Amino acid sequence: MPIAQCPMPTRKTFFQPLDRIAIGLMLILSLLIGLLMLQGDAVKPSVRHFSWQNQQIGADDVSFTLTFSRPMDSKSVEDNIKVDPPLAGKVSWAGRRMVYTLLTPAPYGTTYKVQLQGGARDKFSEQEGKNRQIQPFTGSFRTRDRVILYIGADQQDKGRLILYNLTQEQKMILTPKDLLVMDFKPFPNGDKVLFSARKVGSQDLLSTQLYTVTTGISTRSEKQAEALGRVDLLLDNKEYQNLKFDLSPDGQILVVQRGKKDEPGDFGLWFMPLNSENSQEKPTPKRLKSQPGGDFIITPDSKAVAVAQGQGAAILSLQADASKPLDFLPQFGLVQAFSKDGSQAAMVKFNTDYTRDLFLVTNQGVQRQLLRTKGSILGCQFDTASPTLYCLLTQLLSKELYQEQPYLVAIDLKSMQQKPLLVLPPDQRNVEMSLAPDGLGLLFDQIVPQTTPTNSSQANTLTTDDGQPIATSSLWLMPLLPISDPAAVNEIKPEQLPLVGFHPRWLP
Repeated sequence: MPIAQCPMPTRKTFFQPLDRIAIGLMLILSLLIGLLMLQGDAVKPSVRHFSWQNQQIGADDVSFTLTFSRPMDSKSVEDNIKVDPPLAGKVSWAGRRMVYTLLTPAPYGTTYKVQLQGGARDKFSEQEGKNRQIQPFTGSFRTRDRVILYIGADQQDKGRLILYNLTQEQKMILTPKDLLVMDFKPFPNGDKVLFSARKVGSQDLLSTQLYTVTTGISTRSEKQAEALGRVDLLLDNKEYQNLKFDLSPDGQILVVQRGKKDEPGDFGLWFMPLNSENSQEKPTPKRLKSQPGGDFIITPDSKAVAVAQGQGAAILSLQADASKPLDFLPQFGLVQAFSKDGSQAAMVKFNTDYTRDLFLVTNQGVQRQLLRTKGSILGCQFDTASPTLYCLLTQLLSKELYQEQPYLVAIDLKSMQQKPLLVLPPDQRNVEMSLAPDGLGLLFDQIVPQTTPTNSSQANTLTTDDGQPIATSSLWLMPLLPISDPAAVNEIKPEQLPLVGFHPRWLP
């Protein structure tokens, strides 16, 4: 029986609506790609990232970067970049990234604009016969406000730590009335201050404890500032007396000279790592195993401390066992200051004829005498903006009465020339100075000693480092101009600030 065959269905070719849309889009895109290939690359180069955009910077911030969308013609960029107000700098390149390094710190309290407009072009436009100039770019950043710290000396703010914003002309009291502040060191970010203080009314003048207090300032744009005036106890005085102290440049280590209360001869240096913000562990001090010493200062790398020991200056590692110094300089009795990078130090040599020499000592072993004085070397600071060392010295007026007159001097470390800046009244040996982080101002105080008895108890009396009672004190600000210009030096005149206090310090 024959098998019946079924007819095969005929195939119809057709497109669904979605297929037609997709095909149409592909045709349009293909046409556009073809046109672009015929026309060449016409997209303008642009700045993709500016590292300081809307940031607040300080003296430690020395360079910003611009990252471009494509390789750039370096000369055209360097010829057309503009910083307003001007900031001198040098340019280096790494692929599409340009680094602008400042030659000197940016002056504080200023808003800056960075502009890059017509004229800057990409690297290949000239080879291709094109003139693809950069898309106009404008960025902005600002420097920190000019802020100072000092200890109040009038009746209302007596012994309290005070912050004064020179840029905004605002005064803020940081510490409570029941504490008499003795000394302080600001943290590098400016958000906190480490200070020593004793309780008001305490008869024990060596009963100081160490605290931290918040300033209400945040130098990091991404972080909210803490409330002003929050005081936290850092180191008590239950078993030991807390004497001199120093804070490392990175703000991570405290070094303090301590003496055991029940053993008067037992004193030495202690160090305490200051934990990060995220750590929950309470920091504890550890004794530095070394010979007893005098004045000390932490090195710029925050890894060692320079201590006056015996007949010289020892450099001790900030570890538990520092019995073997990293270095020992027998000819010097005191380290006055380190340069910011640690390559230089100002050191004092005490001579047998009762004179003092100030030396510049480098990490290469070079020792250069800067000056000799029959008076005292009260303090020195290296300028961050120029090869200059500012020093506060005294000249001996009378050997019989041992009367000294302080004066400020700037020493050019290239020419070794000294330029006196200011002569202060005699018998002002307790004057202190502080150099601004941008190198454009010098703070100093003028203390008026107490000469008549008062009704105040000795426990509440403000005193200088050598124990002299303070009646009142004024603060002065001296603008600094380049010392290479003699005419400019002659025009420098200090200005008295409307503040009553002593021991002034700039906030970093």
